[in-house]
Amino acid sequence: MSNIDDDSDALTRTASQPVRPSIRTNAEDRTATMFEQSAIARMVAEIEATGDFKVLRRLTLDDIPASNAEGKDSSIAAVVDVETTGLDPQSHKIIELALRRFRFDANGVITKIDRSHRWLEDPGAPLDIEITALTGLTDAYLSGQKIEDAAATKLLKSAAVVIAHHADFDRKFVERRLPDAKGLAWACSCHEIDWQAAGFRGVGLGWLLAQAGYFFNGAHRAGADVDAVIALLRLELPTGGTPLKELIATASTPGWSVRAAGAHFDVKDKLRSKRPLRRFGGSKPPVRNATGLLDDVDRGRSQ
Repeated sequence: MSNIDDDSDALTRTASQPVRPSIRTNAEDRTATMFEQSAIARMVAEIEATGDFKVLRRLTLDDIPASNAEGKDSSIAAVVDVETTGLDPQSHKIIELALRRFRFDANGVITKIDRSHRWLEDPGAPLDIEITALTGLTDAYLSGQKIEDAAATKLLKSAAVVIAHHADFDRKFVERRLPDAKGLAWACSCHEIDWQAAGFRGVGLGWLLAQAGYFFNGAHRAGADVDAVIALLRLELPTGGTPLKELIATASTPGWSVRAAGAHFDVKDKLRSKRPLRRFGGSKPPVRNATGLLDDVDRGRSQ
């Protein structure tokens, strides 16, 4: 692993440097000449023009259009995902933690993306067969592995906001495993973005990614989910702006949670119909606006 201070400094130093757009896709670098790619592009256009098919591309962050923004008035965010031995943070454990930071400006445009950071951890007990089937991780692969607490905590604290898809789930596991990272500002890319208004159906990460024209294959791993979230956050929406811009605005707004304790099961549907039209879930406490976030980072919080 590279030095954490070097990584943090790099994000800070390059805040005013433009992101160079990707010229060649990973697919081109792997197998094809520019001529072959041109032919493939024509075939894809013809196939999709029929209206009966949609062609998906393998997700790599280099293949997503990059911004040429100068990065002025920018802040640091970290996207996090965990793979666990189960759903209960009190009794189950993290077996993989992945995070990747990026720098974004006040318009919700991502201007620089850090490298991926990933850790495995031995839970100290055999994995359920279902977990191995889902993640591809095995007892032998995890044996002796451990999350680097200090490194992971420092990266999380360098960010003005921590983002996850279903943040309420990831946050509970992260804070239990890394107690020194408690109290950070979290935002939920699943529940704090109105994906339907943006033209998407559903909120599942893989389904959202497919509607954006991308896929990732293989086992369900934390690093791939992190990259998928970043790819979605930096999309340019038909209505203008990015999902990230909406997420920061929504997460900066106070939220509420209503529980009907003791209500009988027979009235659950009636109570559900009375819920607020817009709910906020995941960012507790709410994050400050982009201008407020910037101040902490530029005072050296990421150093």
